[in-house]
Amino acid sequence: MRIVKWSPMFPQITPQNYDDMFADFGGDITPAVDVYEKDNNIIVEAPLPGIDPDNVQVAVENDVLSIEGSSEKKTEVDEKNYYRKEVRSGSFHRAVALPAGVDGEKAVASYKKGVLTVTVPKAAQAIKKTIKITKHE
Repeated sequence: MRIVKWSPMFPQITPQNYDDMFADFGGDITPAVDVYEKDNNIIVEAPLPGIDPDNVQVAVENDVLSIEGSSEKKTEVDEKNYYRKEVRSGSFHRAVALPAGVDGEKAVASYKKGVLTVTVPKAAQAIKKTIKITKHE
């Protein structure tokens, strides 16, 4: 990705930042994700600090992982004279195309220290098999 000088009068609009421009208006939150492979599993980690895991739904369908839920701010003080207000509440949804055929029926999710971790085993046909070559003399 190249670095582009930002100008408040003429911001550089790209497909990567287009959604971010409007995120503040709707109250939606888009969680970041890390996706990697480990031990024939696809691992997806999403930091969701302060979000109750009971308010999160995880699903795998057609090799796409969906994470959705909501964040609630239970107390709001109207008398505050905010200089800046960045802590938001609202709903979120993130769909991630997984990089290999997976067995969604065996997916498991855990939540620890504010990080959601979803482990999805690769499907048998997606696992690389090394074939030993036999010599015939």
